Amino acid sequence: MNTPTSPQIAPGAQALPRVAVLATGGTIAGSAPDAANTAGYQAGVIGVAQLLAAVPGLDALAQIHAEQVASVDSKDMSFALWSALVQRVNELLAGDDIDAVVITHGTDTLEETAYFLHLTVKSRKPVILTAAMRPASALSADGPLNLLNAVALAASGQAAGQGVLVAFNNRIHCARDVTKISTYAVDAFQSPEIGALGWVQDGRVEFQRRALRPHTVDASFNADVQWPQVEIVTSYAGVSRIAVDALVSAGVRGIVVAGTGNGSIHITLQQALAEVAARGVAVVRASRVGSGHVMHNGAAKDDALGFVSAGTLNPYKARVLLMLALAAGTNEKAALQRVFDTY
Repeated sequence: MNTPTSPQIAPGAQALPRVAVLATGGTIAGSAPDAANTAGYQAGVIGVAQLLAAVPGLDALAQIHAEQVASVDSKDMSFALWSALVQRVNELLAGDDIDAVVITHGTDTLEETAYFLHLTVKSRKPVILTAAMRPASALSADGPLNLLNAVALAASGQAAGQGVLVAFNNRIHCARDVTKISTYAVDAFQSPEIGALGWVQDGRVEFQRRALRPHTVDASFNADVQWPQVEIVTSYAGVSRIAVDALVSAGVRGIVVAGTGNGSIHITLQQALAEVAARGVAVVRASRVGSGHVMHNGAAKDDALGFVSAGTLNPYKARVLLMLALAAGTNEKAALQRVFDTY
């Protein structure tokens, strides 16, 4: 972790909220050879001080404490970086000198990092993730406004107790619900099933609803764990069992299947997954569809086959929850189903 930097605080700003901005890289810190280039850029090359300098008005919203935690393309996010990030967030929020945390992140795995933090941060203070679809060098970069809105949300006080949030394109999303839905558009994040929690614009924050499921201090997960190996397989026409057999031979403890429709699974893949579930491998049914939920099929299907249903979690977030549950010692199928029904 690099040495923290703290921009100058304007005179008379001592009463402003104290917000830590933790930078991890991503497109928001990306740079391309020319301003018209929004695809051929290198992610994570711009430091946090330069990111903050590109956002006028931050010093009117909060006292900013800045740290460069990492400089990665978020496609390369790792368990080690997750662990370091949540440890630093918890350290900062445990003290009296920081009121909220904003994290700049790449868009590719933002929803996974956000949900991981949603389950492992141990504070009711605001934690806000933000990002950008266009690099900082772009003619119409979206990062500065997203960062301004994230700090405004963190400093508003309204985000306290609402778990980890994502501020993107003027909307406020719950970490559990949000997902990336476009490869290029600046409106790339949505909460498809139930919508955003609220919005932030020109410094004004408004929430329309709250997240109901347990999170942060009410979640029973610990990030300081030995990560169990959990992988994802997909069901599709003509799928074989090769991937399942190879993963189990490699020692995975859990498999999330991205099924078709309501988590339905091709008969060949279903048979393979039922066999490994009987051998103690946790199997969770999710869906490759972009919205909706996977119903628990009861005694006739899931219970008989040894499967757990993911509910409204997409396969990638289901993997995060399954890893945390297995690391906490929850292995039995009924207990795992309760975890997915709860979180």
